[in-house]
Amino acid sequence: MGGTEGGGEGSPVKDPDTWVTGDEPMTGPQRSYLDTLAREAGEELPGTLTKAEASEQIDRLQDATGRGA
Repeated sequence: MGGTEGGGEGSPVKDPDTWVTGDEPMTGPQRSYLDTLAREAGEELPGTLTKAEASEQIDRLQDATGRGA
């Protein structure tokens, strides 16, 4: 059960530094979610994050706002 292939309880956790597309600009959904989290945390983030940077900020802000799993 579990493993690192999809399925189970959510997506497998992968290090954003190893993502093939991690250096591409963040996606629209990442930007939207980051805006929400940053607003709740009273922070402002640059709009020029990469996908990997956005993922790391999402993790950090989820912890800060209590939205993390």
